[in-house]
Amino acid sequence: MLAGELYRPDAELGAEQAAAKAWMARYNASLTAPLAERHALLCERLGHVGRDAVIRPPFFCDYGYNIRLGDGVFLNFNCVILDVVEVTIGDRTQIGPAVQIYTADHPRDTETRRAGLEFGRPIRIGSDVWIGGGAILLPGVTVGDGAVIGAGSVVTRDVPAGVTVAGNPARPRSR
Repeated sequence: MLAGELYRPDAELGAEQAAAKAWMARYNASLTAPLAERHALLCERLGHVGRDAVIRPPFFCDYGYNIRLGDGVFLNFNCVILDVVEVTIGDRTQIGPAVQIYTADHPRDTETRRAGLEFGRPIRIGSDVWIGGGAILLPGVTVGDGAVIGAGSVVTRDVPAGVTVAGNPARPRSR
């Protein structure tokens, strides 16, 4: 799964998703808890949580342990990260409400898809990125340092460092 190869969800993955669901129930109930307590909860489940990283509940993910947050990362309410493979978010990146980050993908071939096989492609988001509310990042994209993703955009391709994109599909815009 982590290598991006085809896999079939099995009982072991189901158990890992059940553990993530139990953790999400605890985390999402912590909205009024102090930041330090929420940070500790994040550290229980996520692969890496940098200093002063914040995720405002509710938050949803597949596994959690494939998510790596840099220092000072901020995710606003109601974000979804489908982390069947690694999602890396660089230092000081800010992510608006209801942003969806999808690494999970499915074969384009009907027979392979019918066989229940899936795969994932990692997402890498650089440092000092701003992602506007409601944006969707599709499997395999890389967003360079200092880029800006407009609210509601659907990111289907890599975004170079320092570039602003918006729309569906997201395309470069002048600042």
